[in-house]
Amino acid sequence: MPKVLDIKEPYPPGDFAIWIIVYVELVTFGLLFVGYAFSRRANLQMFNDSQLLLNKNIGFINTLILITSSFFIIKAVQKIKNMTQHTSYKSSIVASQWLLLAILFGILFLLLKLSEFSHIFAQGITLSTNTFFMFYLLLTMFHFMHVSLGVIILFNLYQKTKVQGYTPQEHRGLETGAIYWHLVDLLWIVLFPLVYIIR
Repeated sequence: MPKVLDIKEPYPPGDFAIWIIVYVELVTFGLLFVGYAFSRRANLQMFNDSQLLLNKNIGFINTLILITSSFFIIKAVQKIKNMTQHTSYKSSIVASQWLLLAILFGILFLLLKLSEFSHIFAQGITLSTNTFFMFYLLLTMFHFMHVSLGVIILFNLYQKTKVQGYTPQEHRGLETGAIYWHLVDLLWIVLFPLVYIIR
């Protein structure tokens, strides 16, 4: 059985630039979360009443979708890291299949979110309806754009992985894309209970 090369992993993984992006995004969303929390405290009843108009089931399903897609990304990265010279072609194909699954789940998230937005707008709700929906639409639309960008990034990773573009020695681009997707996942894991559940 061929041995996997013992390769020293760079720390932190991925490009340094992605960690700057992670920091900026966490600060940006963090400020929005804090603003939401303070506004909710000042208008508790209105926030609770408005929250009842949201579809918690879709929010929960989308949470499971993003967590599962992150698992697929982890499997893809692991497959590339653990490939050997003799299994490089097969490992690249399997890794690309994991990435394709993550892409499909990302698209499913977007479709469910669009259906939710459609339902909200059909009720005549806009950014100016009240403070709760101003925050809800700002946060979820901002996150929606991040997921959309993430799907595009994953598609590029999928294309490169499919043609054996990554190796155990050089897979920084793959890890960088994975870090971005995990960030998108983390933000939703915080956003979902904050906006949909906590009363």
